[in-house]
Amino acid sequence: MAAPTAPARTRRQLPTSPWLFAAPGLLVTGAFVLYPFVSTVVNSFTDRRTLVPGRFVGLANYRELLHDDMFWTGLRNSTLYIAGVVPALVILPLLLALLVHRNIPGITFFRSAFYTPVVASIVVVGLIWVWLLDERGLVNSLLEAVGVGRVGFLSDQWLLLLSAMAVTVWKGLGYYMIIYLAALANVSRELHEAAAVDGAGPVRRFLTVTVPAVRSTMVLVAALSSVAAFKVFSEVYLMAGPSGGPAGEDTTLVMLVQRTGTGLTGRVGYASALSVVVFAVTVALMLLVLRADRREES
Repeated sequence: MAAPTAPARTRRQLPTSPWLFAAPGLLVTGAFVLYPFVSTVVNSFTDRRTLVPGRFVGLANYRELLHDDMFWTGLRNSTLYIAGVVPALVILPLLLALLVHRNIPGITFFRSAFYTPVVASIVVVGLIWVWLLDERGLVNSLLEAVGVGRVGFLSDQWLLLLSAMAVTVWKGLGYYMIIYLAALANVSRELHEAAAVDGAGPVRRFLTVTVPAVRSTMVLVAALSSVAAFKVFSEVYLMAGPSGGPAGEDTTLVMLVQRTGTGLTGRVGYASALSVVVFAVTVALMLLVLRADRREES
């Protein structure tokens, strides 16, 4: 019997070849994404601790959440963080992108300057802002020099949360500016010229031409910034400290997960339940943003 030809051997090998190429990525995803996720969900139904294997307790951890004041404090702060950060990160980077969109001499310098906070370490950024806003920092020294007096940016519950929001917005402006620049490159110049011929000013052209053209990008930015804001950790942790500010009133949900589930006596089961709640809320946020976008389109 004649040996199979080369095309026949190739056809027999095709069904398995894609899986061989995908295997490394699938293994990494399974080991570092899928397995930790499944393990977290399973642990959320146990009373496992750091050094003690847990036993199944059903929904006990989730029932405890409903009566945990710190959980509601973290949920409140994470929700307020979304309300304070997302509108700013949707609008301000778009305005910034409009400023640096034109190709004029020296504009590359400003694009790089606006993007610099994005590549800076969050730890370095957080420490810089702590030094600036400290009771004896530069900002309070300037306020005292002009007669306003010192302000407790890092000691007042709400000012501390607002300060952390300002750091998040400042650090994210350049990142979302780049996303908007890519969207603005696809906006037809003829539309702006036609609107200008009809007598539309810069503000009207922005509202009737630019905004509709980049609306899908605005939805993307809103979704990304909502998830990032709800899962905020570093900014608040660095500015408020491990305790979460005065009496822990500035604790976010992710900070509560870290505080509850780490250490030799960490409650891994309860922290896993908190993590599942954070995951569920972030998915719900994504779905709400996408649904609102589809409803507006229809």
